[in-house]
Amino acid sequence: MEKSAKIYVAGHRGMVGSALVRKLKAEGYTNLVLRTSGELDLRSQDAVTNFFATEKPEYVFLAAAKVGGIMANNTYRAEFLYDNLMIESNIIHQSYKHGVKKLLFLGSSCIYPKMAPQPLQEDSLLSGFLEETNEPYAIAKIAGIKLCDAYRSQYGCNFISAMPTNLFGPNDNYDLNTSHVLPALIRKFHEAKQAGSDAVEIWGTGSPRREFMHVDDLADACYFLMLHFNSPGFINVGTGEDITIKDVALLLKEIIGFTGELKFNTSKPDGTPRKVMSVEKLKGLGWTSKISFEAGLRSVISDFEKEVISD
Repeated sequence: MEKSAKIYVAGHRGMVGSALVRKLKAEGYTNLVLRTSGELDLRSQDAVTNFFATEKPEYVFLAAAKVGGIMANNTYRAEFLYDNLMIESNIIHQSYKHGVKKLLFLGSSCIYPKMAPQPLQEDSLLSGFLEETNEPYAIAKIAGIKLCDAYRSQYGCNFISAMPTNLFGPNDNYDLNTSHVLPALIRKFHEAKQAGSDAVEIWGTGSPRREFMHVDDLADACYFLMLHFNSPGFINVGTGEDITIKDVALLLKEIIGFTGELKFNTSKPDGTPRKVMSVEKLKGLGWTSKISFEAGLRSVISDFEKEVISD
């Protein structure tokens, strides 16, 4: 990508999109096209068509999506399916129509079957049933992968797909009703400490294993892929390491300084038993994760204390 190239980052105010903007600016890219959801409704075919006709971006990072944790996914099932299908369909189609040189579509590790062999390898896609609680979101993301491949096959578009693991970092969502597990736990522990509570409730048994990656690592990987990856299919982006939810909670308890107990509410769902990415394909291209989980977590908690708690 030329430093002067016009680059559209869809979803630039979200956690992933804002990390991509930081990375691109750090690399010297200045011609970024950015629109808020209020300025451009990506679910609207007409709005997206007009935007591409006017701006004519050369490169696209498709990070815009409706996202959330188990509760949000399971409650707003129609919205998660419809909104994400419309967003990706509109952007991918208009990228083809207006001659975008390269597009990177960002999916999610939830595309994999619930009981897929671990670590999750790219060839496990569509090999079994999805996790029920986030099936609509997963189906939408699978459709995005297939759209990129179909436009590549039929029209020769250089559209690639990357599937990140669970992410955390600046601009995360800390709303307990819609957030993912890690930011939800960070808020729970902070609020419990502030209130002097004697316990923190954690959904499920604490036994599920999850992989977590700092979003700045993802942005670095996405930039690398835009420069070096030009193949059909998709590629996992992660650390290749996982940790139990219980151990995450214990680490948060230590870093935040909460002195109470952990109470596991086993009436709540665990979700997928284990989810860790195979990152051999990405390593083979020459990229590996650089930010350790604990170092990233300490940085995020420090930011949370300064920005969120002070609000």
